[in-house]
Amino acid sequence: MSVETKGLFEKEQIESFSNGRNEPDWVRDIRLKGLELSETAALPKPDKTKIDKWNFVQPRFKLNEKPKATSVSALAEELKALIGEETDEQNLLVQQDTSAVYSKLNAELAEKGVIFTDIQTALNKHADLVKPYFFGEAVKPEENRLTALHAALLNGGAFIYVPKNVEVELPLQAVFSLETPEAVLSNHVIVVAEENSSVTYVENYVSTTEEAAVANIIAEVYAKANARVAFGAVDNLGSNVTTYVVRRAHVEKDARVDWALGQMNDGNTVSENTTHLVGDGSWADTKTVSIGRGEQKQNFTTQIFHHGKHSEGHILKHGVMREAATAIFNGITKIEHGATKSNGVQTERVLMLSEKARGDANPILLIDEDDVTAGHAASVGQVDPLQMFYLMSRGISRTEAERLVIHGFLAPVVEQLPIESVKERMREAIERKVR
Repeated sequence: MSVETKGLFEKEQIESFSNGRNEPDWVRDIRLKGLELSETAALPKPDKTKIDKWNFVQPRFKLNEKPKATSVSALAEELKALIGEETDEQNLLVQQDTSAVYSKLNAELAEKGVIFTDIQTALNKHADLVKPYFFGEAVKPEENRLTALHAALLNGGAFIYVPKNVEVELPLQAVFSLETPEAVLSNHVIVVAEENSSVTYVENYVSTTEEAAVANIIAEVYAKANARVAFGAVDNLGSNVTTYVVRRAHVEKDARVDWALGQMNDGNTVSENTTHLVGDGSWADTKTVSIGRGEQKQNFTTQIFHHGKHSEGHILKHGVMREAATAIFNGITKIEHGATKSNGVQTERVLMLSEKARGDANPILLIDEDDVTAGHAASVGQVDPLQMFYLMSRGISRTEAERLVIHGFLAPVVEQLPIESVKERMREAIERKVR
């Protein structure tokens, strides 16, 4: 099935949906612009991956409201498993389909001006604060057909705002659950860290529907001067969910963004993670772990653009392909003219565990400045038969030996993840995939 949107969604539908959510006029205008563009714009062109037959469209984006939960204990078991034990200090947002069913922010943080809420509430109550960052410098609706569709059908997400000089010590956690068949989850997440602030944000994506669905996800991160943002995500959507996810950051002078991404979807996935180091002394560190299985196809592109002097960009990606899964791992380090004394380093490693599995690692350095340092490493290969023989000679079954090899291959990345809760979710997701 190709991505055909003309006639599927009407202008009146979009206007009615926007008005029903009491959105500002400028949001409605972005939606209508996205709808118009979705009929003419081209699909994104991920390297070496044909997506023109992928199913990125479903008829339902306006979903039934879910009842509110008064506590974590009232949530579904699969959601409670992601959240863990409920505490007084917990900062949590839970969204089922497109309904924010539970929200909690520490009172002390709220008093300091921290905002952590669902995107609909943010557009209703904090529209002036959201507006500069909503499809701001990081992402534009006109980039391609899928970003345009996202703008038109946006129906969920979160807004995080940390004022100047405020440090958020405990993580902010969001859980997004896709449960309705034939649905499009068009989630938009915005993280804004003002000067000298810090925050850790962790999001989890899961699905329970067994029928076809689509996740179209965009996250925008803005780290102002000397701010620190740690962004963790574990994507764990089912084999019936086609996923397009874009996560981008703009990092100003002496600011830092750490990405910890677990790409554990079972369905076809295109994922792009881009960081622009716009300020002098800015820093980005991206760590990604993925396991492919079945016949799924995946494309992961990680990009760091150095604009500021003395900027640091690090990319580390490990992927395991099982059965007949295929994946492309692209890493791009671009040092722009004028970004002197910058340093860009990247490593991509892919392990294939069957004859039909395919993995491709492509590290790319684009250097437009002389006075810099940059390096890359890549490897693609099958598991060492001597490793398997040694393990099996000790009485371990082939299945268990393969499980141990996968955990060992991914451990160097998982152990370096800067967010403890993401480490835990990652280990659980890895175990589920290799079980």
